[in-house]
Amino acid sequence: MKHCSEPRACATQTSPHTLTLGGAWTARGLGGCADQLDALQADRSAPVQVDASGIAQLDTAGAWVLHKLRTRLGGPGAEAPLQGLHPDFERLLQAVTTHVQAQALVPAVPARTPPQLLERVGRQAGAAWEQFFAMLGFVGECALAFANCVIHPSRMRWRPILFNIRRAGFDALPIVGLLSLLLGIVVAYQGADQLRQYGANIFVADLVGLSMLREFAPLITAITIAGRSGSAFAAQIGTMAVTEEIDAMRTLGIAPLELLVIPKVIALVIAMPLLTVFADVLGVAGGMLMAQTQLAVSYTEFLDRMAKAVSVTSYMVGIAKAPVFAIIISLVGCFQGFRTRGGADSVGLQTTRSVVQSIFLVIVADALFSIAFSILDL
Repeated sequence: MKHCSEPRACATQTSPHTLTLGGAWTARGLGGCADQLDALQADRSAPVQVDASGIAQLDTAGAWVLHKLRTRLGGPGAEAPLQGLHPDFERLLQAVTTHVQAQALVPAVPARTPPQLLERVGRQAGAAWEQFFAMLGFVGECALAFANCVIHPSRMRWRPILFNIRRAGFDALPIVGLLSLLLGIVVAYQGADQLRQYGANIFVADLVGLSMLREFAPLITAITIAGRSGSAFAAQIGTMAVTEEIDAMRTLGIAPLELLVIPKVIALVIAMPLLTVFADVLGVAGGMLMAQTQLAVSYTEFLDRMAKAVSVTSYMVGIAKAPVFAIIISLVGCFQGFRTRGGADSVGLQTTRSVVQSIFLVIVADALFSIAFSILDL
């Protein structure tokens, strides 16, 4: 008989009907025995005699492997006979066998079926309502924090406000200016053919002036800031939430809303109207450039006509939208940042949501402004 050397487990098949086990049948000792056990072949014409007297050590892992080996060699509904196993190991093997057989009787958990259309719609609607009420609660908390800062001016964080004005306002001038200039060119170019047909070239100033100052300049500025600064707000706060910096602030007695949200809202409320004025100038400049090129309308004629066509009220209507858009973008960005949970994936997901929701709410607010101004005849 061939004996196995300790401490590793081994199985030696001396004949098709004789198997000798030895060594340490433990989690550590079974490491190199898997291939050896898989290679064992059983002759189904006669039961395999398993000599386990050489097993020196046995734990639950080894007992489980031994049970699986007996089951495989014994065939369906039977186990290969085991001889010479130490009584203590026999009790452990019996306990493991009883547990495995009990687990086999537990009914399998049915596979979860994919949700149907109505279920998906219901879940999404429920999530939307939950997020809507959470957003309302966040706005209320921010209003209380702002009121507290107004009552106690010493709590106002002026340095973060100035920093955010530079990051969200001054640094955004190139992209806002370029997009506004191109938008003014597009508006004038699209209207040039129609105006030329009716010999009304000079009315391109009406078209560019009213459309840019009332609608397009505030809207393109808000969309640009939502994608640029709103996403940055969400990513910054989301990263701080993941790294538990916000929890550390609360532990130190620092109000996160006063430090992270209020300065961003105030900074964007200051910066957005200024950016809108800048977008107005560049948008009109683009329209003037295209009017002179396509319709032979000089800069002087364009400005004279626009001064008559665009009233101060129309100009202020566009400027008045900017603070509202700024509040929407900053609050949505900060709100989504605070809802970040988990790791980097959640930061990216909430940042995307902040951009999508900000642009959606800005367009909804712009539509409501149009309805309100129509009712007020402005």
